[in-house]
Amino acid sequence: MHADAAPTRASERVVRHLGTDDRTSTRVRVVDAALRCLARQGTQRTTVDEIAREAGVSRATLYRAFPGGKEAVLAAVVETEAARFFSALAVVMGEAEDLEDVLVAGMVEAAERLSSHATLRYVLDHEPGLVLSRLAFDPFDEVLGAAAAFSAPFFGRWLEPDQALRAAEWAVRVVVSYLSCPREGFDLTDPDEARRLVSTFVIPGILALRMPTRPMRREE
Repeated sequence: MHADAAPTRASERVVRHLGTDDRTSTRVRVVDAALRCLARQGTQRTTVDEIAREAGVSRATLYRAFPGGKEAVLAAVVETEAARFFSALAVVMGEAEDLEDVLVAGMVEAAERLSSHATLRYVLDHEPGLVLSRLAFDPFDEVLGAAAAFSAPFFGRWLEPDQALRAAEWAVRVVVSYLSCPREGFDLTDPDEARRLVSTFVIPGILALRMPTRPMRREE
């Protein structure tokens, strides 16, 4: 047996595991097909049959990949798109060379991806309750916590852990505020405008976190 024969077979097993076996590739096809359906007509009007037809699979095949049916497909869509979103953020934020750069890169990438996401835009326009319900009270705290926890390590190269987490939460709030209520004449997807926002308002606030607080004097 040739010395490199085993590694070749091992790599083939990895490739099959990542997407070329029937079950995994079917799940990817179904998720991407669901995204296209949702972008055209939203969640209420999208059916399992339409998703299966868009994916080029039978209804039975779809249910084998997603035994929970439509709800399972929608959950997989959210999970997949979140993974894609955070992977893209990790690339641009990981390349940043200072605190201002990491804030600008993260905000611009997030704004571009979220504002250009066809499915998200359709849902915001036609089924806003689905999104707005996640931006109120406890659900938003969960979203904010997850996004801030992801972003904080990138800020941690220049800030202490608690400062990095607060800075990350602030940046997430800025992006969410922009997307939920776009400001006329301001475009967070424009790197120059985003940098002006960051340098004028965000950085001074973050730097203030570094300043030691003076204890209040107790009046006699």
